[in-house]
Amino acid sequence: MIQYPLPEKIGDPDLLVGREKEFAILNKWLSRIPKRLGKSRVILARRKSGKTAIVQRIFNQLWSADGDIIPFYFNIAEMKIWYPMFALEYYCAFASQYISFLERDKKHVEDPLSLEIIKDYGIKHGIQHLVNDADRLWKNKKLGWHDLMWQTAYTAPSRYASLSDCRILVIIDEFQNITQYIYRDEACKIALDETMAGSFHDVVESKIAPMLVTGSYVGWLITVIGKYLQAGRLKRQFMNPYLTSEEGLQAVYKYAQFCNEPITNETAVQINRLCMSDPFFISCVIQSEYEAKDLTTQQGVVNTVNYEITDASSEMSMTWGEYIELTLDKINERYAKNILLHLSKYPDRDWTADELKNALNLKIDQRKIREKLETMVKADVIKKGRGDIRYQGLHDGTIYLILRHRFEEEISEFTPDLKQNFNAELEQLKKERNSLQGRLNNLAGKFAEFQLFTDFRTRQTFPLSVYFEGVSDNTRLNIIDVRMRDKFQRTDGKEFEIDVRADSDCGRTVLAEVKKTAQRTGIGIVRKFFQKAEAFAQRFPDKIVLLSFLSIGGFTRDALRFCKENGIGTAMKITYFQKDE
Repeated sequence: MIQYPLPEKIGDPDLLVGREKEFAILNKWLSRIPKRLGKSRVILARRKSGKTAIVQRIFNQLWSADGDIIPFYFNIAEMKIWYPMFALEYYCAFASQYISFLERDKKHVEDPLSLEIIKDYGIKHGIQHLVNDADRLWKNKKLGWHDLMWQTAYTAPSRYASLSDCRILVIIDEFQNITQYIYRDEACKIALDETMAGSFHDVVESKIAPMLVTGSYVGWLITVIGKYLQAGRLKRQFMNPYLTSEEGLQAVYKYAQFCNEPITNETAVQINRLCMSDPFFISCVIQSEYEAKDLTTQQGVVNTVNYEITDASSEMSMTWGEYIELTLDKINERYAKNILLHLSKYPDRDWTADELKNALNLKIDQRKIREKLETMVKADVIKKGRGDIRYQGLHDGTIYLILRHRFEEEISEFTPDLKQNFNAELEQLKKERNSLQGRLNNLAGKFAEFQLFTDFRTRQTFPLSVYFEGVSDNTRLNIIDVRMRDKFQRTDGKEFEIDVRADSDCGRTVLAEVKKTAQRTGIGIVRKFFQKAEAFAQRFPDKIVLLSFLSIGGFTRDALRFCKENGIGTAMKITYFQKDE
C-alpha cells in the first residue's frame, strides 16, 4: 500500500487522475535503473501542467515500495538564498530522506534533520560517509569555501549509491531556478552566474544515481541544459498539459466530489469541454468563488468559466497573470502582443518575420520583428518553427483564452465576447454527439460510480425505481446527503465500503454497489454485497435500507434471481431524466 511521506502539492492523492501515458514511460524507465540502464531525463512542460504531481507521486511510490531505488526529491524554489545555505539545505534534505528510507520513518522527509543529528546518526549506525560529509560541510563553511560545500552536497547521491551499492533517484523540481536564485553574498545582492547548473555536468551521467528533473519554463531550461549539460545528458520528455478527454471528465467528477460541488452528468461533460481537459483549469472552475456560480446548468457553466478567465481576482486569472508578467516584461508593447496573439490563434502553421509583417500590417522592419520573436521564444510563449527563421504559436488553448482576454481589445479595439464563444462551443458539442446522453452512456463503464453519485445528488427527489428494476419500496425519496465510497465499521470492528450511499429525509438509505467490468456479475459478488448491507443495517438499526446493484456487464441468471428474491434493485446502465420541477 502506498504511503505519502512527501505531502503532494495536488492535495488529496486521489485527485491525481490519468497521465497513464506519462507513468507508463516513467515506470519502464524506473525498471531499468536497478540494472544501471536508466539514463537521466528531464520532463518539460509549462507551469500548472502536473509535472510536480507526477514526480512527487514517483517519490512516494518508490519510498513505499522499499525496493531497490532510494528516492530523493528537492524543489528549487523561486526564492533568493545564500549559496552556503543552499548547499546545506540540499545536503540535509538528501541525507534526511536517505535516513528516512533506511529507517522507514517518513517524518524525516517533511522535517529534515539538522547536520548535527545527521552526524550522530552516522556515528551510531556506522555510516562513515554521513560523518565525513557533516565534518566537511562544517569546516568549509567556517573557512568560507562555499564551492567545496556545494561540491559535497551535489555529489552526495552518486557517492552514497557507490559506497552503499544501491540505486538513488535524484528528483529536482524546477531545475532552471538554480541559475537565478542562488546568491554569493548573505544579503543576496550578488547573484551566482548561471554556470551553477554545470555542477551536475558529470553526476548527471551516473547510472547508479540518475536524475529526473523538471522545468516549467521550457525554452529557458532547454537553453540551460543544452549549454551546461551537453551531449544529450538529459533525455527530454515533453509533457502535454492537457489530459485526454476521458481523463479530463474523471478530473471533473473527482474535484466535484471532493469539493462537494453540485454538477450534473451533462454539465460535467460541458465543464470538461470548455476547460479543454486542462486539470488546473478544471480545478479552478469547480472551486471558483464566483458569487453566482451554478454548475448544474449550461449557462451557469459558461458564466463560471468566463469569470475564471476574465475576472482579475479569480485563481485562474491571477495565476496566469503572474506567468504573463514574468515572461512578457521585455515585450510589453502593442506590436509584440499583436504578434503573440496572432501566432497563438494559428498554432498549426509557422511564420517568418516577413509573413507576419504582411499579415498584420506591421510598421516596423523585419529585423525588429525577429528580435521580438526571439525574445518571445526565450520567454516560452512561442516556439521555433521548421527552421531558424520560422516561428510558431503554442498548441495551448488555455493560454490563448487568457491572451485574448488581455490583449484583443487593446490590439483590435474589439472586446472579445468569450461567453458567446463558449455557448457556441457547447451547442456544437450537442450537434457532434447528437445528445449528451449518448456520450455519457459510452463512458458509463469507466465512470459509473461518479455518474450515479452525481445523478442522485442532482435529482434529489425520486423513487428508486427510476434507476433500478425489482425495487419493492417505491417511496419517493428526498435525498439530503450522497456519499461515494462511504466506509463504516461492523459492530466487531471490521471495515466495509459502500460504493454509493444516499440518505433520504424519511429515514431511508440507498446502498448501491457498482461493478464496471464487462463480465457479468455472479452470485458470489451479489451475496457479498448483501452481507455488507446486513452489516450496515445492524450498525444503523434506525434506518430503512434500500439495496441496488449497477452492473455494466449485466448479471448471471443465479445472481439476478438472488437479487429479486432479496429485494435488490438491478440495472445495467444509468438512465438520465430531466430534473424534477
